[in-house]
Amino acid sequence: MQYINRSIENTIQQSSKTFKAILLTGARQTGKSTLLKELFNDVNMVTFDDPFLEEQAKENPEMFMSLNEPPIILDEIQYVPNLFRYIKMSCDETKDKGLFYLSGSQPFKLMDLASDSLAGRVSVIELAPLSLREIMRDNFNTPFIPTMEYIKVRKKTAKKPANIWNIIHRGGYPELQDNSIDWTMFYSSYIKTYLERDVRTLAAVQDIEAFRKFMVACAARTGQMLNYSNIAQEVGKDTGTIRNWMSILEASGIIYILEPYVSSALKRAIKTPKLYFRDTGLAAYLTRWLTPETLANGAMSGAFFETYIISEILKSYSNRGLDYRYFVSYYRGKDKRRTSANGMESYEEAEIDFIIEENGILYPIEIKQKSKVSADMANTFKVLDKVSDKKRGSGAVICMCPAPGSLNDNVLQIPYWYI
Repeated sequence: MQYINRSIENTIQQSSKTFKAILLTGARQTGKSTLLKELFNDVNMVTFDDPFLEEQAKENPEMFMSLNEPPIILDEIQYVPNLFRYIKMSCDETKDKGLFYLSGSQPFKLMDLASDSLAGRVSVIELAPLSLREIMRDNFNTPFIPTMEYIKVRKKTAKKPANIWNIIHRGGYPELQDNSIDWTMFYSSYIKTYLERDVRTLAAVQDIEAFRKFMVACAARTGQMLNYSNIAQEVGKDTGTIRNWMSILEASGIIYILEPYVSSALKRAIKTPKLYFRDTGLAAYLTRWLTPETLANGAMSGAFFETYIISEILKSYSNRGLDYRYFVSYYRGKDKRRTSANGMESYEEAEIDFIIEENGILYPIEIKQKSKVSADMANTFKVLDKVSDKKRGSGAVICMCPAPGSLNDNVLQIPYWYI
């Protein structure tokens, strides 16, 4: 299969000139090894998916390091955490940059190891599944923000796909961009490998079948508020176990937990996070939506569209090496005031699907699986005006409309392919 250029390539290359080590994290099959080999094709690669090499590095790390001098690519480094100590020692022996290119499929665990052992020496970069930009071979690399300035620049290269549901259903793993690869067999193998390698490594999970059922329950709730008790009841486990298993999914890059926006001004806000799968193809496989057509017309189409849009926005930031976790959120609560015909005031529950915070400005976003949208879909955005220490910026309804446009003075309609 032809190599697909990744938006994050420039970030990695620049980091290799600044840091002694690069740690490329992300879920399995996002293309980490392929990317590193493509960018640094003159550097030797060792992969710890090979049990012999894994054992060698664990049993005799000094010998292993002496036989594999930098610069070197060490793939699936999470299986040999003891090597981080020796990588640190090697980094401290020289002022050279770009010594170690590390990759692994357990992001949070690896970031902990790197921060403990390689602080100041390593650049940690997340590689997500392919974005729509990458699939469409669009080299636009600016993080999404719902402003007219962004739209004007984005318009120059934005390309509409022939069928977005084919892309949502197939997912963003690079291997699946080869249409000869069977979708069902790929995800079946993916889950089997994930359960046997990552799940057993991250935690001593004995009941693999229950964990598989847990994954299905989570996929069925993508785009929903996280209810541990509800999932525990369905899976037949206690909430403590479910919380632990949820952290495993998050630590291995399978899901993303979107935190609610918190402000003392929003006194009636719900403080429950929302659950999103990082790849819609994997979620579709787990919930048995076997074709793009059944997914597009099924009961979960809205949840999948929202999941896909939020994932694409997050990729636009991570592909620039930005940690989005600290400036994205959502809002749901009863801070929206309503005045009835007789003048009585009350508060009604309302939601803002996504909020981006930048330079003290809050950019609210609504996501609709519709081609025709209206300004009243963004009425909840006004709730953010109560946050006195922040400014509400322009908002947007991201949808399937044919072209960008203005819904009112401060709200845009934006086609999904402009992300």
